[in-house]
Amino acid sequence: MKKIVVSLIGLVGIAVFASAQTPDSLDRNRSKHATYNFSKDDQYTVEVPYRTVEVEQPRGKKIKNVIFMIGDGMGFEQVNVGWVANGGKLNMTEQMPVLGASRTYATNQLITDSCAGGTALAIGQKTKYGYIGIDENANPVESNLQYAKRKGMKTGVTVTCRINDATPADFCIHGESRKDEEGLAAQYVNANVDFISGGGTHFWVHRSDGRNLIDEMKAQGYTFVDKLEDVAGAKGDKFLGLFAEYDMSPSTVRGPVLMETTKKAIEMLDNKKGFFLMVEGSQIDDYAHRNKVGPMVEELFDFDKVVGYVLEWAAKDGETLVVVTADHCTGGLTLLKGSLEERTVKVNFSTKGHDGIMVPVFAFGPGAEQFAGIHENSEIAQIVRKLMK
Repeated sequence: MKKIVVSLIGLVGIAVFASAQTPDSLDRNRSKHATYNFSKDDQYTVEVPYRTVEVEQPRGKKIKNVIFMIGDGMGFEQVNVGWVANGGKLNMTEQMPVLGASRTYATNQLITDSCAGGTALAIGQKTKYGYIGIDENANPVESNLQYAKRKGMKTGVTVTCRINDATPADFCIHGESRKDEEGLAAQYVNANVDFISGGGTHFWVHRSDGRNLIDEMKAQGYTFVDKLEDVAGAKGDKFLGLFAEYDMSPSTVRGPVLMETTKKAIEMLDNKKGFFLMVEGSQIDDYAHRNKVGPMVEELFDFDKVVGYVLEWAAKDGETLVVVTADHCTGGLTLLKGSLEERTVKVNFSTKGHDGIMVPVFAFGPGAEQFAGIHENSEIAQIVRKLMK
């Protein structure tokens, strides 16, 4: 009798399972049931796309210069949204022959911030959330920029955020908190970086200690510039540009500051011993945080145009490694609708914070092949250091 009962139970289970697997429709297109409620901040159309460059990968092996470019908050999602919005073309996707990916987590937190994410890209070690240019035990570690200076190379950073913010600070100075904004700014006086450009004048002159850091930098021989129109004509071997009291205005308002300062940096830093330049498109992250796809795309375009200029210069130079990556991804961005022909995107942001998805690593020039594949973010800096030796 027990065997019969068990058999009956088994037959009933099979029947229930079979019933559960019966489809309500043979149509496999489940997306047709999706509904989207897009707002003005979730969609964007580009009226006039910009032209991307055309370059060829140099054949030489010698590396004299490194231009390390960071799109803050720029994950694969942001890149693809920008690619669609520009009609299927970006300099970084179409002209950089090597693609890899980077895992961005911090040592004590899965979802990183710009401090820990940028530090890993700068020093070649993962560190704690919030740490700037230091290891997880709070010890200062030499960044690739500082290593380049020690080798006799010239160095520079140009960004669109305040210069004492996380990413530029990761490469130039050290600290346990980005909140110490006056202290971080003051460290630049002794950082010995040849070219410095960004925002944040407030922390240089309106200080609680009464110091005027701009005057202190001028006394060291820095040419100070605070207007875009004065960048191209700036003279001297050392440059300090501060173009906003805090972070710069949106790209559609501030003009081509990142482009012009990058051009000037390359002009001033180029020499027989080589240079290390870090360029950041800082505000891709800002507008992903705000869940505004239009300004986010325009910031990515601003950055990608600079990538195009850098690639053209590096292709002619033949001895320059160019790496384009991100410190983390922001916004939980999803591309849901759009048109390549109409250059329209409709998206969803799932968060106003960072997310933990891997970010792209594009490479061009001698040694570019080293960046293919999946890496920890700290390994990207390690590869750069190895190639610089």
